[in-house]
Amino acid sequence: MSHADADEEGDTVLRVLLLGLGALAVGTDAYVTAGLLPAVGRDLHEPASVTGQLVTVFMLCYALLAPLVGAALARWGIRQVLVAALCLFCLANAASALAPSLAALMVARGLAGVAAGVFMPVAATAAAALAGPERRGRALAVVLGGLSSGTVLGVPGGLFLAQHAGWRAALWLVTAIGVVSLAGAALLPAVSGAAMPGLRERGAQLTDRRVAVAVLTTFLQTVASLGLYTYLVPVLDASGVTAHQTALWLWGAGGVAGSFLAGPLLDRTGRSGAQVAVLLAALALCLAPLGLLSGAAVLVLLVLWGAAGWAFVVPQQHRLLGLRPSGGAAVLALNSSATYLGGSAGAALGGAVLSAGIAPGRLPPLAAAVAAAACGLHLLGRRFLPSVPHPAPDGRPRPGSQRNGDSHEVRR
Repeated sequence: MSHADADEEGDTVLRVLLLGLGALAVGTDAYVTAGLLPAVGRDLHEPASVTGQLVTVFMLCYALLAPLVGAALARWGIRQVLVAALCLFCLANAASALAPSLAALMVARGLAGVAAGVFMPVAATAAAALAGPERRGRALAVVLGGLSSGTVLGVPGGLFLAQHAGWRAALWLVTAIGVVSLAGAALLPAVSGAAMPGLRERGAQLTDRRVAVAVLTTFLQTVASLGLYTYLVPVLDASGVTAHQTALWLWGAGGVAGSFLAGPLLDRTGRSGAQVAVLLAALALCLAPLGLLSGAAVLVLLVLWGAAGWAFVVPQQHRLLGLRPSGGAAVLALNSSATYLGGSAGAALGGAVLSAGIAPGRLPPLAAAVAAAACGLHLLGRRFLPSVPHPAPDGRPRPGSQRNGDSHEVRR
């Protein structure tokens, strides 16, 4: 490798890492509020039932309003959208830290959710484009690993800062991380392709049944994984595990490891569809016995659950980029919305189950059933939905080959 090539590769790695830093800020921001709710309630004199809606506002704006804002930016370039999204993200978090009332904080959290929802799919698209096909898995793993790392740090980190410096300090920290990522995004080179698809293009992606099945699979996976995570503490209590903070860290550590390891494995094998199936099956197997075990066995399952749950996102996004290479931004935006809608729906369904008087220990097998349904849907889609020609390096279809949802070629 020449010095010029080495320098170019080094620049690419640095740019992808800066995108991963932005994802770290988004992941932290998405979950940090959950750890701050008691302190926010005391400071603003509001009950937990009301302050808890701060999480709901962020998630719903991420899933529902961000696609509309992104569609309005359809004619902007990738770098422009990244810079604009991070500017709004930093301003919204600064406003959150300065909010004098719950109403102002609600508005600021909603704007932060919109900014995060616009940023994440574009960051994944940019990372994949900068890295090229040979290193796409690693690039996606860095961005999604940043997101999962932020999720890991969010709740315990928020609790720590709230106890020692106040809840506003946690939001200032998120703002600072966002500012560093913003500086990096401003220095990105021009990235080819449209950053954000319009509403018509987004809808057109769902007319492809393979994309529709994949997005529905993502929705079900997050209903199972992130939905159950919302009620992890009562599930742990039902299993006799009292070290809640340790359990949260173990789940998160598994998630970070799974996110970062999934990319290199995917680049070596190229079998994104098979990897998705294995991870969905592993998630179901980890969740099913969770409510029946106790002690160290529960902690081991938490690590495996976190790893399988977060690793899933890497091959799923890789696969979606392969299914619709000309509409990558559109399918990743749809998948991102499905992730947060699934988490919100899972939290709502879990709450309804508990309100019906069903014991928390019954939630894990119910979540496992949803994960198994996602696995079954994915396998049925790969088996029965029509394939498309596998493109050659010059963009023309290869004769005698087809794409079956993986990244490798299948000869007829």
